[in-house]
Amino acid sequence: MRTRFAPSPTGFMHIGNLRTAIFEYALAKKYDGKFLLRIEDTDQERKVEGAVEFIYKTLELCGFEIDEGPLNPGAYGPYVQSERLDLYKKYALELVEKGQAYYCFCTEEELEEMRAKANLRKKPFVYDGRCSKLSHEKIAENLKNGVPYVIRQKMPKTGKTLVQDVIYGDIYIDNSILDDQILLKSDGFPTYNFANVIDDHLMAITHVIRGKEYLDQTAKYNLLYEAFGWDKPTYIHVAMVLGEDGTKLSKRNGDASFMDLYEEGYLPEAIVNYLSLLGWSPENNQEVFSMQELIHNFDEKRISKSSSQYDVKKLQWFNHQYIKNMADEEYLTWVKKYFTKETNKDETWLNHLLLIYKNGLNYGQEINTLVEDFLTDRYEISTECQEFLNSDSVIPEVIRTFKQEIINIDWTVENISEAINKVKEKLGVKGKLLFMPIRIATSGIMHGPELADTIYLLGYEKVMEHLNNYD
Repeated sequence: MRTRFAPSPTGFMHIGNLRTAIFEYALAKKYDGKFLLRIEDTDQERKVEGAVEFIYKTLELCGFEIDEGPLNPGAYGPYVQSERLDLYKKYALELVEKGQAYYCFCTEEELEEMRAKANLRKKPFVYDGRCSKLSHEKIAENLKNGVPYVIRQKMPKTGKTLVQDVIYGDIYIDNSILDDQILLKSDGFPTYNFANVIDDHLMAITHVIRGKEYLDQTAKYNLLYEAFGWDKPTYIHVAMVLGEDGTKLSKRNGDASFMDLYEEGYLPEAIVNYLSLLGWSPENNQEVFSMQELIHNFDEKRISKSSSQYDVKKLQWFNHQYIKNMADEEYLTWVKKYFTKETNKDETWLNHLLLIYKNGLNYGQEINTLVEDFLTDRYEISTECQEFLNSDSVIPEVIRTFKQEIINIDWTVENISEAINKVKEKLGVKGKLLFMPIRIATSGIMHGPELADTIYLLGYEKVMEHLNNYD
């Protein structure tokens, strides 16, 4: 088995594209096959500087092992389409010789006129095939005179083309809707639809996973395979990943790329885990799993026909699971990359602060919002907090007793915890009436991390100042 991931270097990797790559990788590795990386850079106008490096960086961070690609070529290279132009021209001309393709000399003005007429009829533009009727003499004359041309695929106009798919079964596409697509552009570059067929065949790709939205296009690919007399790969079309607003994911709509998420502090393994479950599920319904567990459990027949919806809250849940399972030292090294607040506290204090949020953190940059109350002198009791403090007659006594218990202690988390327990024993209070008054009076907030840790990190002087202000 040989699968390939073939991104275009037109920007950061879209999470929908990464989801496809995950499926392709898991499928290949499940059956001890090969996973190839091919860079499809035929759209030179949209090529973005540095995008290829980002593709490699993304795959590396996500734990992909590339068996063949531009950086580790095998026997089927080159693996960058702009380095394979002679191949595409050779096969395009072969189709012309077979009568399966033809030279098209139409100017942009002529094509615009056809589009305008289609718009007037409120029909999609389909090239009318006029150049397929040119005489051999006219074609030879145009070529001799250097008239610019493209090469178009000659589509059948009647009947249907069968597309066989692992997920959707047998699909019949009416040939009358198939445009005589361009195979080779006037600049010598192939179109995406032509190049990927040539490359998939020459690179011995056995399984192709692509978006369901390309299912109709697959009829054109099959006609090319048949024209050359080549075996078709096994197709697996996957339904779209929709954005949170229910529309197709798009960078232009502000939808996150992998690198956006990574820079915000989402762990690559959590992203891979979450994306793999968008449109697929393991038989055992396990949610949190490693790449190796994904590969072991992957079954392409369990890919859903229905679109899935990207949900950042669910991604945060996955990321949270991975964060809390980190070793403390690993966590501290990781989270400090995202910590941007200024503080004059020492490393021991900072480590303690960061660790108390380890089990509640959803993503790296969130740490800056969570720790804000420890890095400011602001102390304000909100209306909601004040209403709670006035809600029970025992609350003032809880706060006064706690103040008495901590006034002369050595300032450690253990001693603060013991002081809280003594308040509990002396006044016979527990739960909300014990912890919340102490938290509000010392920190000014109603909810937060472990109470003893919170009080310890605020420091003796600040806590006593707050308690004195409460009196």
